[in-house]
Amino acid sequence: MAIERQETKQRMSRIVKHNGTIYLCGQVCADATKGIEEQTQTMLDKVDGLLVQAGSDREHMLSATVYLRDMKDFAAMNAVWDTWVPEGYAPARACVEARMARQELLVEVSVVAAEKV
Repeated sequence: MAIERQETKQRMSRIVKHNGTIYLCGQVCADATKGIEEQTQTMLDKVDGLLVQAGSDREHMLSATVYLRDMKDFAAMNAVWDTWVPEGYAPARACVEARMARQELLVEVSVVAAEKV
């Protein structure tokens, strides 16, 4: 099976597709000066765009790994997440506390999805 990479640079590809499965690189917010709710929402907006670009959508997500700088933001992040995920289409998900690439980043997500047929 062929591997298709989109928006590939030296370090990573933003999208990798193989055998009907889509792998997105980690997504962060649009503005790291904002709080957890806005960081989560703009991060998920980026995921939406990449899923569409790759031929998928929220209803075809298979798994997500959420990284939080501090678990104190878990409930606030989940409030945004829960309104974003279509009812009945929640992916398998893990959420872990992690050091972020930049101190001001509060949340990051990595998503795996299926291509829409």
